[in-house]
Amino acid sequence: MRNNYFDFNNWSRESMEPRKWEPGEKPGPYGEVPGEEKNPVGQEPRRPGPGRKAPAEKKRRRQGTEKTDGAAGFFFLLAMVLISVCVGLYFQGGLPSLPLQDSWWREDGWRGWDRYDYGIYEEIDWTEELKDTSIERAETGGELTLTLTPSEGAVLSPQEIYQQVGPSVVGVRTFAGEETYLGTGIILSSDGYIITNAHVIAGGKRADVVFSDNSKAKARLVGYDQGTDLAVLKIDRTDLPAATFGDSALLQVGEAAYAIGNPLGEELWGTMTDGIISAIDRSVDMDGQSMTLLQTTAALNSGNSGGALINAAGQVVGVTNMKMMSEWETIEGLGFAVPSALTKEVVDQIIATGSYLGRPALGIRVQDHFDANGEPDGAMVVNVKKGSGAEGRLFSGDIILRAGDRPVTCTQDLLEAREGLGAGEELGLQVWDGTLTGDGEKRILEISLPLVYSNSILDSEDSYEKRK
Repeated sequence: MRNNYFDFNNWSRESMEPRKWEPGEKPGPYGEVPGEEKNPVGQEPRRPGPGRKAPAEKKRRRQGTEKTDGAAGFFFLLAMVLISVCVGLYFQGGLPSLPLQDSWWREDGWRGWDRYDYGIYEEIDWTEELKDTSIERAETGGELTLTLTPSEGAVLSPQEIYQQVGPSVVGVRTFAGEETYLGTGIILSSDGYIITNAHVIAGGKRADVVFSDNSKAKARLVGYDQGTDLAVLKIDRTDLPAATFGDSALLQVGEAAYAIGNPLGEELWGTMTDGIISAIDRSVDMDGQSMTLLQTTAALNSGNSGGALINAAGQVVGVTNMKMMSEWETIEGLGFAVPSALTKEVVDQIIATGSYLGRPALGIRVQDHFDANGEPDGAMVVNVKKGSGAEGRLFSGDIILRAGDRPVTCTQDLLEAREGLGAGEELGLQVWDGTLTGDGEKRILEISLPLVYSNSILDSEDSYEKRK
């Protein structure tokens, strides 16, 4: 979100009314429950005037006696308290929530926790800002890869974890015109590769990496990927304390989790919070795109973007990038991170090519299909990506029975058959298409499909055409 100047002369209560949250609207990184409008940060919250002393309670006369109606008085006072609270919230608008991007800084100092100035907000899509990123680019083609190390059951104390990982967490300052966004980064290698979030560097003209001793180094951008919200920076330094990365695929719900980052900017540098892994492979919609993330109860705030989510062995298992929060609903302990297994895949390609091309894919979407109306078990094609190698060869309703030398009884079998194959290689499929042969048998086709990088077909349309 970005600010427009607030016109105090034309302010009205209606302009501050929260818009009703419509189901299906999406939150952004460190963003609010959708549909809520915010009280301007930097503008002194509007509060009700000083309370007046209530007049002395009058006694109500009843026929034949004279006593205070205690119950009525109690409910009257309760009603007054509730009315006062509601009026206060109405004018105050609640506490300012945090924005799509991280805390920002201007020459004249802090202007709030987020990218609001004074007033009415214009929502800015960071994915659109990403297109305007002009940070100086670093050379690509490096052979460095991110290594995921088994934990081997090691359990460290929180103090040991902080001592081990803390030095590997840095600050990231992204300069975009007059604004500077403050986020976090993780040192990947001793020679200066840094991992952060793509939304931290979105729209940036220049970026610096800042260390705990307040020294800084100019960063160049190796590359980024919008779909996974990851970016890689490079600085010209050596002997840096690189983090150790663990395999997120080995995590279990309930395991201890720790987060280290710079919430609300650099004044709260290197803050560590703790919690558990509360969900794995959580599908989350962020600004209209679906991401599969780790969910944690470790406290995250604006500024933590690009920071480390850590397991009990002191290994980074995720890159923190999002939380859900609200002014109007009580939401606690809903933080998210990009899993290290996905981070490795993306970062390795970015270092090698400057971008993430995606996973090798067949260009189809499938679902499990079990015995129904005499049809065979397998992976049933739901739709086909136009422009992929599957277009015109596979159709909605086709059932894949075999992939390579592996029988396919469910979608997982098809995914496993694809593992180890790269883009450009072909995978042979045996497909039941439901049509009859001349002998009255249901036809089974042998089809060989090339794998392509999924990002190359992400924007193409889906075809739901059935085989004719």
